Amino acid sequence: MTVPILLITGFLGAGKTSFINEMLRDAGGMRIAAIVNDFGSINIDAALLETASDDVIGLKNGCICCSLQGDLLRTLRQILRQGDPQLIVIEASGIADPQGIVTALMDPVLWQAATLDTILCIVDAEDLSTNPDRWQDPLWQAQIASADIIQLSKLPPKSASLAPLTARLAAMGKPAVFGQDGSTLAVRDLIGRGTHRRDPGQRSLIDSGRFTSLEWSCETPVSMPRFQRLIGALSGQLLRAKGFLTFREKPGEHLLFQLVGRRASLAPSERKQNGCQLVLIGEKSDFDPDAAEQRLNTELLTPSG
Repeated sequence: MTVPILLITGFLGAGKTSFINEMLRDAGGMRIAAIVNDFGSINIDAALLETASDDVIGLKNGCICCSLQGDLLRTLRQILRQGDPQLIVIEASGIADPQGIVTALMDPVLWQAATLDTILCIVDAEDLSTNPDRWQDPLWQAQIASADIIQLSKLPPKSASLAPLTARLAAMGKPAVFGQDGSTLAVRDLIGRGTHRRDPGQRSLIDSGRFTSLEWSCETPVSMPRFQRLIGALSGQLLRAKGFLTFREKPGEHLLFQLVGRRASLAPSERKQNGCQLVLIGEKSDFDPDAAEQRLNTELLTPSG
């Protein structure tokens, strides 16, 4: 019997890692191995999932829809040789066109041991409600088109109706939309919902070259007011930012920073570290990583006068 593979896709900041974290914590006794692809060498998502499962492997410095396909296949073979998983979960980067991953998973040797079972796309309902341009985004459309099922995240206030959103998704051929009441399917209910994919088709891959990123780190805590002012100034250029932070004003506290568009949050983190690690992602037309790095170094690392 082959091991099923669940592929989780979705745009930057949709909530893929949170969904997988919840799934790993409530696995119902299933042995699950997770593979995480982050956009860059600082793998924030893998670090977040490590608190829920020991069987998490991060793939860095690229996107598994294209440049890391070989690494993905080698990692899958390693998991199958060394472990005995009942399910393999792959979290794609938010910039990934899932068709490239599907093509890689059609490897005939791998197919004998592990088979792509279901593709689930996480959809940020609040983003769709407040950002009508998202519906026309070719990468987002490719992620939706690949999915067998849709899981809504970040629901708007209960007074807002989701009917127009789900109707538009149904018109795109996606009637299986879950999470309208804030719930998620149990792990075992996610398996067996996909279609047979012997031929992934010939559609051209969406180029992820429109995105750029900055990875920034320091070995000491930084000023919280300075950080908040700087992120406020940069937020209009960013699609996504995330990282682990320590602040001089909060000694002994370790915090997880998340930003999607202009929505930002700080929350306690189980990851203990000195200093800060930060990843900023934007479109090349809007975000200048070199200028942002200079501001981070100048405004956060320069001692107060």
